[in-house]
Amino acid sequence: MSQFGVQLHTKPARKLSGSGKGKVSGRHRKRYEVGGYFIATKLGEKNVIKHVRERGSTKKAKLQHAGFANLLTKNGYKKVKITAVLESKDNRNFARLTIITKGAVIDTELGKAIVTNRSGREGNVNARLL
Repeated sequence: MSQFGVQLHTKPARKLSGSGKGKVSGRHRKRYEVGGYFIATKLGEKNVIKHVRERGSTKKAKLQHAGFANLLTKNGYKKVKITAVLESKDNRNFARLTIITKGAVIDTELGKAIVTNRSGREGNVNARLL
């Protein structure tokens, strides 16, 4: 999605000093300071995981489509099917676009649940009943 750019993990380029004079950056940004793109985990029929190579040849599992969630109940975790995305605290349009983020309220086979993990970074959806 083009509206979500990469994050830059440095201090802002224009920051005022105590006297009001603008500070001048001593260097340009480095490639290792740029974060990854936002993974918009969409609702789907089954879980679709994309494995991405990171620095140091480590692999990350990024969830592109989510069909099932690990739901925490009183008896432990159960794997249940996600039927809909009801609301999202990040962006109200995410529910319309069926994008699952942390804090989103989803509808499952066992009832409404809230997502407790960042599914785009971990490769699965963990949730608890409301």
